[in-house]
Amino acid sequence: MQKTIACIGSGNMGTALMKGAAAALGPEQIFFADADKPKAKSAAKVLGAGVYSSNTEAAQKADYIFLAVKPQVLAAVLAEIAPALRERMGEKSGGKNTTPVLVSMAAGWSIERIRSILGSPLPLLRIMPNTPALISRGMVAMTVTPEVSAAQAADLEKILSAAGIVDRVEEKYLDAVTGLSGSGPAFVYLFIEALADGGVQAGLSRDKALRYAAQTVLGSAAMVLETGKHPGELKDMVTSPAGTTIAGVAALENGGFRGTVMNAVDAAFRRAKELA
Repeated sequence: MQKTIACIGSGNMGTALMKGAAAALGPEQIFFADADKPKAKSAAKVLGAGVYSSNTEAAQKADYIFLAVKPQVLAAVLAEIAPALRERMGEKSGGKNTTPVLVSMAAGWSIERIRSILGSPLPLLRIMPNTPALISRGMVAMTVTPEVSAAQAADLEKILSAAGIVDRVEEKYLDAVTGLSGSGPAFVYLFIEALADGGVQAGLSRDKALRYAAQTVLGSAAMVLETGKHPGELKDMVTSPAGTTIAGVAALENGGFRGTVMNAVDAAFRRAKELA
């Protein structure tokens, strides 16, 4: 697959996805573009990738263009690259269409909204990755427009799979995905920190409590995925009658644990819709 990828934006998430792209295509096929040029050069150096001089150059040359910028600046970036993208619409090289594919990961930015700025029905994907993609353990939801060919979608799925599990969803579910898996790692980190604090309160050293807490969450998540059992069933396997675990579960329920977590996901979901 000889395709060139441009990543407009060189933050953690964009760099994480380009790490996977470099593994799939080779680093010589990867380029960064960023208003912060030193930052782009730094990200490129880590992967052995290249750097485009501007976002416009990225739009002129790349086959796949990842929009790895904050939702608040996406409108400006789209307006900047729109002329170059429109110019490429319908161009042919060696009898093949050279129209690039855009990949947006901006929360709240619908396909319709992106196209309202570009003014063209370009092939477009919306994705919602999460931060565990930094260690290839992410969850990546992907929505594909009809203009994206089956071969292009397969290429991108292969690239994204290097960052974790890829799942295709309808666009209407992406805000829910944002609230759950996009924001969810932060909720899990809070839980790990709270578990560790509890261990310290019970007498463990800070470093040992944190290690035990993180491994407990990691192993428990693996149990859900690998056994296919419902979390409630796995919970019941741990909770002996009148034992230590059921006492702790009761304390969580008295504190409204499950309702609070549900409210956190709902708040993130609603904020994603507000960004639209």
